[in-house]
Amino acid sequence: MSVDLVPVLSGLRPTVQIEPASGAALDAYRALRQAVFVEEQGLFERHDRDELDDDPRTVVLVARDQRGTVLGGVRLGPARPGSDIGWWLGGRLVVDSRARGTNGIGPLLVNAACAWAENAGVLRFEATVQARNEPLFHRLGWRRVRPAVVAGVRHTLMRWPIGRLAVLAGATKQPLGELLQGLRPGGSGFVGDDGAPVPGTDLIAACDAIIPSMVERDPHWAGWCAVLVNVNDLAAMGAAPVGLLNAIGARDAALAGRILGGLREASARYGIPILGGHTQLGVPAALSATALGRTGHPVPGGGGRPGQQVRLTADLGGQWRPGYHGRQWDSTSTRDSSQLRAMLGVVAQARPSAAKDVSMAGIGGTLGMLAEASGCGAVLDVARVPRPAGATMGDWLTCFPGFAMLTTDHAASAVPAAGPAVGGACGELVAGQGVRLRWPDGELTDAIPAGVTGLGRA
Repeated sequence: MSVDLVPVLSGLRPTVQIEPASGAALDAYRALRQAVFVEEQGLFERHDRDELDDDPRTVVLVARDQRGTVLGGVRLGPARPGSDIGWWLGGRLVVDSRARGTNGIGPLLVNAACAWAENAGVLRFEATVQARNEPLFHRLGWRRVRPAVVAGVRHTLMRWPIGRLAVLAGATKQPLGELLQGLRPGGSGFVGDDGAPVPGTDLIAACDAIIPSMVERDPHWAGWCAVLVNVNDLAAMGAAPVGLLNAIGARDAALAGRILGGLREASARYGIPILGGHTQLGVPAALSATALGRTGHPVPGGGGRPGQQVRLTADLGGQWRPGYHGRQWDSTSTRDSSQLRAMLGVVAQARPSAAKDVSMAGIGGTLGMLAEASGCGAVLDVARVPRPAGATMGDWLTCFPGFAMLTTDHAASAVPAAGPAVGGACGELVAGQGVRLRWPDGELTDAIPAGVTGLGRA
């Protein structure tokens, strides 16, 4: 992974830059640590090296002056061995005694470490700092967690607030409550659901629009996604697809043809016929689709209750869609019809208490919507979330996956096979509101503070 941190500039010393260290710069950083933590402060007897220094995932950032001299540094990396679940530690922040005071090197290094961690998909970033440095971290926006002792000296455990899940949920879903006031989409018991039961029938209707810029830039993929998102919405309610209607806007027939090519390919692969629609040329790119499905027992998104287990069933195959790294995981375009249909049937077979397909709000935001509609909160066990090897935890919990379904039920409930998708219990519904993340050390961190949509309990 790489992230552009060069240059990170000081208002007082614009020639100071922060960069990843290797070779001689790394040796200089370690020599500074020896001089400060062992010889100057006496925190350690012989050296301050530990297992994090030997972890190949650990990153060291150093501050250099215009001559290339290393003035300070900081290290950061995963908090524990094994799979990187998005919990990192910062530490060994050091500044040369001759450069302290007026140059602002310490704050520059801390801010650079925070930026690096967030770009690496980290969702929990902490540092144990000497008590006398706690005010500095407060000024930089860090939050105090609790006191600690390191090498017999008072320290404070500090946490950098990473609001990635809450920001995404707020940007994509938060305005809905006010915008839809008085409409109650879906009807009683299904407000805010992925689809809407058609009164007096066993039909479920779902509708989605594709972002216009995506239609313009990647029309074939946009056509595929128009089918994908709608059949997933039907599947979340346990409905079998019946047919699809679409509305297309395009600047010319060539662009419309590429959109329809994606629609045709996806409809054939998923086995849902295109019943009709509308096409208009000479206009800005646009695409929306409405799907119809059928079930006699629709599964609500708001049917969960405190104490129920949260389960994620997801297709971990595939890779990031080219041009959408960290935002769209494409596992569907390489699957055959039998595999796709097997995944779509998992909710209908399991008949859980509640289900929602993971939408643009990501796994965290979608779980927040399910909990909100169920009148409760949720806890997500980070280390137990099924996740592809090619995705960081931060990206996976905020991306749009090809197929991912959140369900809740009692722990003893059987879960059927879902084709190539894999499932795992990874949390529970709890009293309260919002979503919290639970880490292997038992710590809970806030992910989404309250209801996501403002639509309230279904």
